Order: sequence, then C-alpha cells, then structure tokens
Amino acid sequence: MPTAALPNSNSNNRFHLLGWTAASLLLLLLWDASSLDLTLARWFGTASGFPLESHWLWRGLLHDDIHWLPWLVELSLLAALFRPFGTLRQLALARRLQLALGTLVALLVISTLKLHSHTSCPWDLREFGGVATHVSHWAWGVPDGGTGGCFPAGHASAGFAFLGGFFVFRQVLPRTAARWLAGALVVGFIFGLAQQVRGAHYMSHTLWTAWLCWTTAAGLDAAVSGWTRLTQSRSLAQTPATVL
Repeated sequence: MPTAALPNSNSNNRFHLLGWTAASLLLLLLWDASSLDLTLARWFGTASGFPLESHWLWRGLLHDDIHWLPWLVELSLLAALFRPFGTLRQLALARRLQLALGTLVALLVISTLKLHSHTSCPWDLREFGGVATHVSHWAWGVPDGGTGGCFPAGHASAGFAFLGGFFVFRQVLPRTAARWLAGALVVGFIFGLAQQVRGAHYMSHTLWTAWLCWTTAAGLDAAVSGWTRLTQSRSLAQTPATVL
C-alpha cells in the first residue's frame, strides 16, 4: 500500500499492486483446487439445512436490515459529483466520477456473472437437504440440478464494490485511501460471512467477489489515469510558448 504521493513512485506503486493482484489470484486458484468450500459449509450446515439461515443477526441485521446502507453511500457519491463534501473536495471531477460510477460498474460485473451462473447455493445441496449436487463454479454450462445464480456473492459486493476508493485517493490522500481499503474489505467480508453462516454462499464466492471488484476498480483507475495524462499532454502541447 502506498504511503506517500510521490510522482516518481507511481511506477513502483503500480508494480506492487500488480504483484499483489497476481498473488491473490494464485491463492484463489489454490482455494478452488481444494475442498475447503464444502468443509466450511459443513461447519454450519446439517442434513436438515442451515440452522442459522433465518437468525436475527445473520439474516435480519446483516442482510435484510442493512441492504439499503451501501445505496445511501452511493447516492452520496453521486451527489458529490456536483457538490463535493469532506475529503471528496480534494478530488478532481474525473476522480469523483471514477469513484461513483466505478462502484456501479463493479456491482454490474458481479450481477452479470450471477445472472449467467449455473452454480447453486450451499443450502441447495442434497447434503444439506436440497436437490443439487456440488459442481465447480468454473464448470460453465454444467447445471448442478439446483436453482443456480449463486456465483459470485452479491451481498458481499455491497462492501467490496467500494474498493475503488483506494485507487482514487491513493495519490492525494494515502491515509484516506487506506481507510477506504480497510472499510470496503471489512464490510465485504462481514457480509460474506453472514451469507456463509446462512448457507447462501461458499467462501470462494466471497473471495472471488473481492478479487473481481478489486480488478474492476484497478482497470478503471488505469483507464482514467491514462485519459488524464493524455488530456494534460494535449493541453500542454496547445499552450503557446512564452516569449521572453
């Protein structure tokens, strides 16, 4: 994580971020190759289902009662495009637009993948009282006998979608960037844990959602940064030289 906004450190920062992104992808692939998804599901599930599926904490507070909060934050970010407040005042319009729309793009990526996924949730498995068999979420086009549409984790994306805040703040306010990163990860994993306990998702669904939201934010940041550099260079090229 960058600790200073030094112009000559941009290349090193990008290299470090790329390295962490690649390393996390490798760990995710190793997780998928293991049987840990089912192992964790068995911690909370029985042959009769998941006893905590309708628990007041996991379903009530951390799912049904809080689903509006991320949208309130998103509405605030959209409003800040016109009337920035707090630390958002220190961001250029392009970066505020990146933050607000980047969150929506991340949510769109996750929801689109879910729409075309044949993977069913843990509570759909025969082992837990359902009708489905366990099939890898990467076995595209292979139905498992359940309802499908469970990969990746939609509820967790309500936290991970805000990972873009790290990218927009990291050059101007590194500490604020660190807070956005920590906040998005904590909220995303809490939401993911709630769904894990209820039998609504496997842990891999949450992990892949985090990685997909991160790479979406990173790709958008690269595009905005490239566009900003291009417009700045064109502006300098069109500025008349000062005659001494």
